[in-house]
Amino acid sequence: MDIQQEQRRDNPPTNPHIALERRYCAHNYAPLPVVLSRGEGIWLWDEQGRRYMDMMSAYSAVSFGHAHPQLVAALASQAQRLAVTSRAFYSDKLGLFLQRLCETVGMERALPMNSGAEAVETAIKAARKWAYTSKRVPQGRARIVVCKGNFAGRTTTIVGFSSEAQYRAGFGPFDGGFDSVPFGDADALEAAITPDTAAFLVEPIQGEGGIVVPPEGYLRRCREICTRRQVLLICDEVQTGLGRTGRLLACDHDGIRPDGLVLGKALGGGLLPVSAFLARADVMAVFTPGDHGSTFGGNPLAAAVATKALELLADGVLIDNAERMGRRLREGLRAIGHPAIREVRGRGLLIGMDLDPALIGGRAFCERLMARGILSRETHDTVVRFAPPLLIDAEQVDFALAAIRAVFSEIGEALHEH
Repeated sequence: MDIQQEQRRDNPPTNPHIALERRYCAHNYAPLPVVLSRGEGIWLWDEQGRRYMDMMSAYSAVSFGHAHPQLVAALASQAQRLAVTSRAFYSDKLGLFLQRLCETVGMERALPMNSGAEAVETAIKAARKWAYTSKRVPQGRARIVVCKGNFAGRTTTIVGFSSEAQYRAGFGPFDGGFDSVPFGDADALEAAITPDTAAFLVEPIQGEGGIVVPPEGYLRRCREICTRRQVLLICDEVQTGLGRTGRLLACDHDGIRPDGLVLGKALGGGLLPVSAFLARADVMAVFTPGDHGSTFGGNPLAAAVATKALELLADGVLIDNAERMGRRLREGLRAIGHPAIREVRGRGLLIGMDLDPALIGGRAFCERLMARGILSRETHDTVVRFAPPLLIDAEQVDFALAAIRAVFSEIGEALHEH
């Protein structure tokens, strides 16, 4: 723990809201010291009325911006009619939502859940049962190939196949059944497949892993390998899906269709948790009544909001904007040319700026950026993430770039003084 972290931990907070969170909440997050009270579009305001640009979008959950009027109207209208009934009954919203979802992304069936982690767990259960019932893998031997550097959630099953030591430490024993290969290495995937392999679970771009983009054509190779070896290709697009990377799905960059697809975050319109596992009909057919479920999954309120979110993507305007503004932001970051910047990478509006920790750490950079009205967070200590709502415009991108350049100027002055 560095000196700044020690000081933040030991010094009592002066803000009463921060003090309450620290007193009553488990310390499983280390938020930046800002207390937010309102949001609209790409902007957030703290309790003192100071305005900040949101360059996080709640890890892509707020892709449509804060308080989008059509999404808020859909939420309010449905909440006044019917919110939660459980799947013990049909509703007049779920079928319409699932039809829209399947037709939008080109999949045959969907199973609605709430969080992205729940949808990933659903995908794991489906893949294993498919392996036993369709591929005739001996019971208890199904295996799933995953990638090093993955992030798919925080459940014990999921952290069990994480390569991040902190995510696993103290939470075992884990159930196993996973084989890990380097991300972006299709040959390693092929070498890891055995007759017991059920599926390959992969993020088209590793988000929490540091906005890591695989080599060109990687997913096409994976698609060919999985088809030839009778292995399900399951794409985890919880962060990358629904326009974030400048395509409807990140796997669209490689022109492939997976056998299974995991969606979440943006699907809830930034208002409530909505997720889904989608798959081929024969894969989804492994589920029978009682096999799997969720009290809140597919509730009418979630279905109404998610349907509206999909409608907002239908004309492609937001997706095209993500492509154009993402290119503008990436090019602007690369043009800064500061020695602290090791790499700028990403697609669309999912961008990572990798910093040299010898010059400045990710947390310190984000704190300086916050002082200039830009909110973001680091991942893996050195990578600052830039993932604003998809409706950001050129003037706002340039505003963000000006603030980022100003921070680098401050760093340069500080280095010169030392």
